[in-house]
Amino acid sequence: MARVSRWSRRSGATPTGFIATLAAMVATALAAALAQAVGVDFEVPDGGETIPLSGFAVVTGLFSVVGIVIAVALLRWSARPAKQFVWTAVSLTAISLLPPLLSGADTATTTALPGAATLHSGCSAAGQSAHGGHLALK
Repeated sequence: MARVSRWSRRSGATPTGFIATLAAMVATALAAALAQAVGVDFEVPDGGETIPLSGFAVVTGLFSVVGIVIAVALLRWSARPAKQFVWTAVSLTAISLLPPLLSGADTATTTALPGAATLHSGCSAAGQSAHGGHLALK
């Protein structure tokens, strides 16, 4: 297998990560719109406010950028960045599923919010995989 320098792996991860971020933002907002179309209100119990569709895209974008930073840091400082990235991503995704379940929202919202989080994680992971496996190279 050809060796790739650490710099080319780090610099290549960023553009692909941002493309994956845009795809995840669109996919998550579309999924939320579809959920709203079938009756999910995304109402937060405290105060009764509704989560706007743009809120899904913004939060997805923010946490995707955090994922890019983690990926670049792991490429720089980890001997096994792919394994560390998977463990980190799975752990953070699991943690992100808890607040909707504990929020006290109705069943439809409690089901749709973890679905949106999982969709976001899947889009981001697919983007990193499509990058050509830079996290997997040693």
